[in-house]
Amino acid sequence: MTIKVLLADDQALLRSAFRVLVDSEADMEVVGEASDGAQAVEIARTRGADVVLMDIRMPGTDGLAATRMITEDPRLADVRVVMLTTFEVDEYVVDSLRAGASGFLGKGAEPDELLAAIRIAAAGEALLSPVATKGLIARFLAQGDGSGDEGAYDAARLDALTVREREVLVQVGGGLSNDEIAARLEVSPLTVKTHVNRAMAKLGARDRAQLVVIAYETGLVRAGA
Repeated sequence: MTIKVLLADDQALLRSAFRVLVDSEADMEVVGEASDGAQAVEIARTRGADVVLMDIRMPGTDGLAATRMITEDPRLADVRVVMLTTFEVDEYVVDSLRAGASGFLGKGAEPDELLAAIRIAAAGEALLSPVATKGLIARFLAQGDGSGDEGAYDAARLDALTVREREVLVQVGGGLSNDEIAARLEVSPLTVKTHVNRAMAKLGARDRAQLVVIAYETGLVRAGA
């Protein structure tokens, strides 16, 4: 299956470089380019993109606003957004996850990293680049310990989870893969995947990245833990 990629960046030269790279892969194709967020949303609606490479900072409608528009549109429920940023140690990174992005990547990433990011996002996995350590994400998401923060997630919604689903969510929040969680909890990877999918359904999470956000914002996983 071919992954349809939309490029959203106000730098035409960078978009051209990304297009050459993406179109060189047998399992990917660029279906459109946008120079601002509003244009990206419109193209996503009309051309059926699977993954949007979205620059955080663009003139007009920026990447954060565009990401919210995409993730809040039921017609685009299957579209995944990977945010591109020049500086990865940036609070906009966490804002992008809160807006519904599947993850983020630095613009200085190697070509193989960028291609892997597209495939990871298309598969519904959380994408956190090596520079974006758990400590960075936790530090921002855990501000206020999920209490005084206006954007904090309602911890009471975790009541819908079973004990095992909570255990799995803790491990997801810690950045572990299904295989790593399976080894730690002594169950099969398929069982872990089932628990992850059920947690996503109960919590209304679009993908694994959103589970990471929820784990921190509810206080289930805390900074430095």
